[in-house]
Amino acid sequence: MALETSPDSPAPLRVISQLMGDYIARLGAQWIEGEIAQLTRRQGVCFLTLRDLDAKISMSVTCRRIVLDRSPTPITEGARVVIHARPDFYPANGTLSLNARDIRPVGMGELLARIEQRRQLLAAEGLFDLARKRPLPFLPHRIGLITGKGSAAEHDVLENARLRWPGVEFEISYALMQGSSSAAQVITALRALDADEAVDVIVIARGGGSVEDLLPFSDEGLVRAVAAARTPVVSAIGHEPDVPLLDHVADVRASTPTDAAKRVVPAVVDELQHLAQLRRRAWYAVDQRLGREQHRLDAIRSRPAMARPVTLIDEQTSRVDELLGRARRSLGHRLDLAHHEAAAQLARVRALSPLRTLERGYAVAQTTDGRVVTSIEQLAPDAEVSLRVVDGHASLRTLSTAPSPHADLTDDEES
Repeated sequence: MALETSPDSPAPLRVISQLMGDYIARLGAQWIEGEIAQLTRRQGVCFLTLRDLDAKISMSVTCRRIVLDRSPTPITEGARVVIHARPDFYPANGTLSLNARDIRPVGMGELLARIEQRRQLLAAEGLFDLARKRPLPFLPHRIGLITGKGSAAEHDVLENARLRWPGVEFEISYALMQGSSSAAQVITALRALDADEAVDVIVIARGGGSVEDLLPFSDEGLVRAVAAARTPVVSAIGHEPDVPLLDHVADVRASTPTDAAKRVVPAVVDELQHLAQLRRRAWYAVDQRLGREQHRLDAIRSRPAMARPVTLIDEQTSRVDELLGRARRSLGHRLDLAHHEAAAQLARVRALSPLRTLERGYAVAQTTDGRVVTSIEQLAPDAEVSLRVVDGHASLRTLSTAPSPHADLTDDEES
């Protein structure tokens, strides 16, 4: 119902606002298609900005958190969705928004949402962990390349790799790089190269393309095959903004096929320069070491002991001569003492010898059986006696015997 207003009879703002709210409310809930330009999740009410797919038109959307959570695929920014929403007009500030009761991903938005869900599941299994990523060899003997036959990606990898290191070898395995059978062919090529002991690293390369073209490289089977490979894998799919799931599981992600060649093969010019630098550093280190050792050798040679090495020998020779002289003197002294002592003992022995007594004029009488005659009682008249003197024996025969007048005296009486 149209109002009749004039400058003299204007309608209050609240009336107009009320009429606008009533008119918008009569539109009722509608299914609306658009793209989520912005998403703010909160515990209660979530806020979205829905943008038209063709025109530069956007509108605010509110919904409860449960509406987003019950979607089979995650709702993310950039997703293409269909929402069932009722328009709401807020008279307090004159804003118009949509109150969504159902949100469903469709088209590419739904596809991206499924890829995101797959990424979260594979990440939860640990397939994207940094700890399981393997380092690339410094200079691979042979590089396995999976790419499309005659593609620009093949040319970029081969050309740049050979410019950096002319002697590099490739084992190329061709496969479809888009389409429904692409993932299966890439998996087959990957397993064949992984089984080749001569292949040190594998590069999967494809040029840029739409999201649909790159879908095979987010295939779950391909992701698991790369995770199971024993050979390091380099992902070179699309351009820098393109991030298929293969980039997350690969050991190294290259932004382009050209970047993959630079990451896999070192530049021979850079390595020669580095080698020359290392050689100069080695020569310098050796020269410094030789200089230090020469200085130490000169210092050692300047010492008196090294300048005249025989000094120590002369000192030790003098000491040996001195000790030898002392030993000889000590031995001579001991021998002299022993000689004097032996002479004294010999003199004492000789003094006590019976021969000494005989030399003084005494003689020893013995019977014919060798007994010494100490008493006249041992001699009978006309008995044969052997008389021993200092220089021999004499045989005598007794004529008579007579006792000594002092035979009964003792030694004390004699003294």
